[in-house]
Amino acid sequence: MADYTTYTATMSEAAQAGERFSALLQRHRRIVFKVANTYGWHPEDRADLTQEIAAQLWRAFPSYDPDRPFSTWMYRIALNVAISFVRGQRVRERHTVPLEEGRHDAVAPPHRDDSDERVRMLYGVIDRLDSLNRALLLLYLDEHTYREMAEILGISESNVATKLNRLKVRIRRDMTGANQ
Repeated sequence: MADYTTYTATMSEAAQAGERFSALLQRHRRIVFKVANTYGWHPEDRADLTQEIAAQLWRAFPSYDPDRPFSTWMYRIALNVAISFVRGQRVRERHTVPLEEGRHDAVAPPHRDDSDERVRMLYGVIDRLDSLNRALLLLYLDEHTYREMAEILGISESNVATKLNRLKVRIRRDMTGANQ
């Protein structure tokens, strides 16, 4: 009987943890979609990345400290998963052989419905950013504080400030250079 009671209590705790996780994931789901849309090039990639982020969040949930903001913890895991996903894609692309040996057509980037030329240019600038700068820009645009960005990215606040200033200069330069 003791084994059954222990088993039942364990299952009840697991169910409660699942419900807590589900509620937190639902409340902060925009973070997952933002990260997936920022790092996923094609709709299939975004769907795969969204699922992988959710799976990694669930695996890591037992280590979540409820005294800390869930969104910060979630961003950190989501960005790490996305960066690993992009690195994995690069490796797969290098080792992929076309099915038709004679055919080497360039694959066009996905169409973005942008009527504004400046928005198209900005997407081009963002697409050329490395993973850390892309994550930094995403967090900045999501209006996180320097302290939150530092915690999520695992760098100092002064490093966040320096990198953001350089990133702003780079974006301005790339945007004005494209207009000339």
